[in-house]
Amino acid sequence: MKAKTGFVLREICGEKIMVAEGKENIDYTNVISMNETSAFLWENVSGKEFTIDDLVKLIMDNYEDAPSADELRKHMEDLVNTWIKAEIVEP
Repeated sequence: MKAKTGFVLREICGEKIMVAEGKENIDYTNVISMNETSAFLWENVSGKEFTIDDLVKLIMDNYEDAPSADELRKHMEDLVNTWIKAEIVEP
């Protein structure tokens, strides 16, 4: 899967918000707020092809208190499904 172009993560009033930019996203009406972890993941996969396993590895490598890989995989599947529904990721 790949993050769609034209979406940029910005910090607005202390919150990480996904902002649509460019003509192709002119009708984009969703506002997506990301927590620290999902913003970290987005910043690391934006503009790249990635898999669920890539997201799991990013968390395991960067968070000491990460849950087990199996539990983390479920969380990452849920996150990616949310991103797909928001149309910021192409499956």
